[in-house]
Amino acid sequence: MAKLDGKKIAILATNGFEQSELEVPLNKLREAGATVEVISPESGSIRGWDQKDWGNEVPVDRALSDAKVEDYHALVLPGGQINPDLLRVDADAVKFVHDFFNTKKPLAAICHAPWLLIEAGVVKGRKATSYKSIATDMKNAGAVWEDSEVVVDQALITSRNPNDLDAFVGKIIEEVLEGRHEGRKVA
Repeated sequence: MAKLDGKKIAILATNGFEQSELEVPLNKLREAGATVEVISPESGSIRGWDQKDWGNEVPVDRALSDAKVEDYHALVLPGGQINPDLLRVDADAVKFVHDFFNTKKPLAAICHAPWLLIEAGVVKGRKATSYKSIATDMKNAGAVWEDSEVVVDQALITSRNPNDLDAFVGKIIEEVLEGRHEGRKVA
């Protein structure tokens, strides 16, 4: 039996996600036994950004409009510059992130994806990291920012960049196994 058998994890993304930041968690979480669904405001498939050019397409498993926060044990937000910038101006995506955070279940964001955490109003007073170019954004939103490969604050998991993916996914698995963090204050 795999570690995450019976666990269902959502990855919220749209076009322009950093290829490795969606594919590595998707594959490793599935290998660990989780059912992982890519949810998106887009239908059909979404295309990644692979460092300096457009990358692979990934099928969308569920429309964001049909996704329910209570159906998932964790939410993963891949970065890249384009993907989180598009999602942070999508009211439904921001609401999904905010509502998911308030379930007190694991919520993981890497690279530029913490922009969504800022927009959802969930970083103030919490330890976090991000891609270095948005450190000032994080601090201005009230995060206690640090330059570490992965930072966890009561099941809020953040990471800096693709070089940190092994630590990032490891912490997601660990936090999913721990479950809800009832002591986490809602936003």
